[in-house]
Amino acid sequence: MQKDERDKIYSKRVRAGKRTYFFDVRATRSNDYYLTITESRRFQKEGDFVFEKSKMFIYKEDFKKFATALQETLDHIVTGK
Repeated sequence: MQKDERDKIYSKRVRAGKRTYFFDVRATRSNDYYLTITESRRFQKEGDFVFEKSKMFIYKEDFKKFATALQETLDHIVTGK
């Protein structure tokens, strides 16, 4: 088993048009969990399809702060306030 697959605990894929988002729970060497969010975007370059990926890491000690900020931001978008 490859290291990448061994460290992956859970994965959820969200397809959204030309973009796909991956929410992956991974483990550190000390078996501490963290979240990676990856955006994969498909576009055409010189006649070929190319995938561009952007990744962010959110560590367990920041989950509550991240979730609170994300929810506040989504609420602002929905309510317009």
